[in-house]
Amino acid sequence: MLDHARRTPNDECCGLLAGRDGVIAFTFPSSNVSPCPATSYEIAPSEIFHRIREMRSASLELLGIYHSHPNGKNEPSPTDVARAYYPDAAYFILSPLPGAERPVRAFFIRGGRVEELEIQVVSDWGEK
Repeated sequence: MLDHARRTPNDECCGLLAGRDGVIAFTFPSSNVSPCPATSYEIAPSEIFHRIREMRSASLELLGIYHSHPNGKNEPSPTDVARAYYPDAAYFILSPLPGAERPVRAFFIRGGRVEELEIQVVSDWGEK
């Protein structure tokens, strides 16, 4: 995810995250089709549909959505809160800025409320 964000330093990058049993193991980088990609992101509905079909065929679940904030803090903006259409997904917000204290943060956004999540890195997902 961070590599994706750093490859598009002037625009918000975005993508979907999938896995099983609450463990994210796969990223699906997506195209940002927003008319203002420097300040917002949008994944085309057709791409979301295609990616979710891919996930289901691999017995994966949509567990998260990520995007970057190239010039600001990596916390949900009012637009992010208003457009949080998947209440069961974790929203990961990335900061590609060098020296960012916490370049990856995750949140549940439900009903206009924001709850920051603790991120745990697990290295043995494939061995379960």
